[in-house]
Amino acid sequence: MLLRKIILLFSVIVFAQTFAQRKKTDTVYVYEKVIVYDTIYLEKAIRLKPAFLTFSPLQIQHKEINSKHQIVDKTELEELIKKTSNTGFKYGIQGGIGFKNANWAENISGKQQQFAQNLGIWISKSIINPNFSLMLSANVFHWNSTFDLDANREETYLNGFYFSENNQPLLFQRFNNKHYEYVVQLKAIYEWRKIRPFVGFLANKNIYKMQFLVPENNILNKLDDFKTNKINFGYSLGFQYRIFSRFMIDLEYQHYKIRNLSLKNSSFDFDIFKTNNTFAERKISLGISYFISK
Repeated sequence: MLLRKIILLFSVIVFAQTFAQRKKTDTVYVYEKVIVYDTIYLEKAIRLKPAFLTFSPLQIQHKEINSKHQIVDKTELEELIKKTSNTGFKYGIQGGIGFKNANWAENISGKQQQFAQNLGIWISKSIINPNFSLMLSANVFHWNSTFDLDANREETYLNGFYFSENNQPLLFQRFNNKHYEYVVQLKAIYEWRKIRPFVGFLANKNIYKMQFLVPENNILNKLDDFKTNKINFGYSLGFQYRIFSRFMIDLEYQHYKIRNLSLKNSSFDFDIFKTNNTFAERKISLGISYFISK
């Protein structure tokens, strides 16, 4: 019994020493050291040496202000203010005289210039800027005669009988180049100071008359007129000069062509002296325009 206790005690001592000599596992802790870098800007005042800068003297500016080129004409300034403030429609009347040459009448009239009086109305409006405007005008010219052909007083190369398409006889009586002319025109005008140059496009109609004896109830005893009724187109050049605030002088050149000149009568389906030629008419007119609108 004692031996058993001795053996058990010995076994406990050996076992205790065995476990006492066994190595234990250690726990390792790892620490990370984080270093943060940042940029710091330091402002430091820097001394600068004064620079020698040069400026234009004020006296030069003073001279420019007092220069003669800076003097503004009071009249021109008032006119400019008036143009800028008044951009609506303007209208007025025109009257004057004119002279013209026609190719077809040169041989008959001995190359004499025709003289006329004219009267017209116009309306205009500024566009784009106050100095540029469009004008629409309508004029009536009364042209005096430069020759007179009368079959009852003398022999002319137009004397004799003419026959219509249904063989009705027509007897020539008289003709001259006295006539009315109607002109409608569109002008583009640019105003510079008191001068207003312009260029235009026009349409006109000359009313020439030729008298014939025509049959009535099969008897040749009725006087009737054969007239031109063709519209012609052309162009114009000229200028206007303002003499007062409401008055202008007009000088104008017109050129247009007459194609296939002929004379007709409403009662006869017949053209007298119809030609396939083209004739030119050139006209110079001088007049005065008056502004009715302010």
